[in-house]
Amino acid sequence: MKRMYSLVAAALMLVVFTGARAQEKWSLQKCIDYALQNNIQIKQQTLNSEYYNNQLGQAKYNRLPNLNANLQNSTSFGRSLGPENTYLDINSNSTSGSISSNVTVWNGFTLSNSIKMAEMDLRASLEDTKKAKDDIMLNIAASYLEILFAEELVTVSEEVLKITQLQIDRTGKLVDAGSLAKGSLLEIEAQFAREELNVVNAQNRLQLAYLALYQFLELPSTESFLIEKPLLPEIGANMTMLNTMDIFKSSVGIRPAVKSAEFKLESARKQLLIAKGNLMPTLSFGGNYNNFYQNLFDYPTAPLKDQFKGNQRYGFGASLNIPIFNRYQAKTGVNNAQIQLENTELQLQNTKNLLRKDIEQAYTNALAAFKRYVANQKAVVSSKEAFRYTEEKFNVGMINSVEYNQTKNNLTKAQSDLLQAKYEYIFRTKILDFYNGQPIEL
Repeated sequence: MKRMYSLVAAALMLVVFTGARAQEKWSLQKCIDYALQNNIQIKQQTLNSEYYNNQLGQAKYNRLPNLNANLQNSTSFGRSLGPENTYLDINSNSTSGSISSNVTVWNGFTLSNSIKMAEMDLRASLEDTKKAKDDIMLNIAASYLEILFAEELVTVSEEVLKITQLQIDRTGKLVDAGSLAKGSLLEIEAQFAREELNVVNAQNRLQLAYLALYQFLELPSTESFLIEKPLLPEIGANMTMLNTMDIFKSSVGIRPAVKSAEFKLESARKQLLIAKGNLMPTLSFGGNYNNFYQNLFDYPTAPLKDQFKGNQRYGFGASLNIPIFNRYQAKTGVNNAQIQLENTELQLQNTKNLLRKDIEQAYTNALAAFKRYVANQKAVVSSKEAFRYTEEKFNVGMINSVEYNQTKNNLTKAQSDLLQAKYEYIFRTKILDFYNGQPIEL
């Protein structure tokens, strides 16, 4: 039985850490750094920010004059207007070119508001990138703590199994000596089999916790690793936490999700001004230069230099475009921009509400976990004492194996509940610290 357990445990741990570089340990910070460099969502969000940066650049370039050149060449055959303004059969080749430029002088501040809107869009995108990084860091911290919890569960279940193995040895000797009935030994062996399953389940949980961490890191399991076990903070009865409103007031000004929503609101305000600018006249200034050269195949042709000098043409001018009626397109644009602005205001308020709810939930969960931890501490102490007393009575035949196993199960459950409350409290307090502007550290 003992050998079979050892084989099962060894085989499972081999599956858990197949390909793991046992000599390499990854800290929480190393996991976070790796994820920030390799996570696909973060890379996509970074590209999105680059897109908005290009949009900002284009909005600024739109203030510059444009400059366009045009060059045409054509050959014609047959009857056409000749040098003396008479129609003749003339074959000719002509080349013409032009250069033009135009600059917007004023268009209802649309250009300047477009630049400001693009700036807000870029800043919102950068905050979205920060939020994506924050989400990844929280997920990795949760996975990291889940691994630590699973490792302690494995240790607890293995220690329980060792105790049962020792009890099997003692009970077997008592049965051989005739002090106990063989049924007691069979019951203990059945308990050993159930506890072997508990070990396997705990090891499965550890394997899945590692797998979740690898997936958050976008790391294939063939390049797996083991994590470092940090020195976790002590949980004392005198620990206090900031209240939720203080944390919310501190976090609302620093959390990327809120700042992104604020920038998007500013962008919507500029969009409304742009839409209103479309109702105003547009003043622009432009200039152009034109020239051409013509070669008559069968008639005398003026030299290129003389034609360019005589055929050149240029001019400058201003243009004022006054919108009078455009099928209500501009007015509809203003109405839609106003709707978008109001919707963005609601999105900002909703983002703040979600942040407040997350903080309240984390605070409530942390407080509940702390209370469970304190209660389970007492339960573990009591369960250990009860198990010690029960074990002594069982060893001298005063109680049966059913009572013994029940007392040991109570101890195991108390230890498991204590560990769960411990890691739940640590994770929730880390979330609260994170909302309060502190980095995630273990």
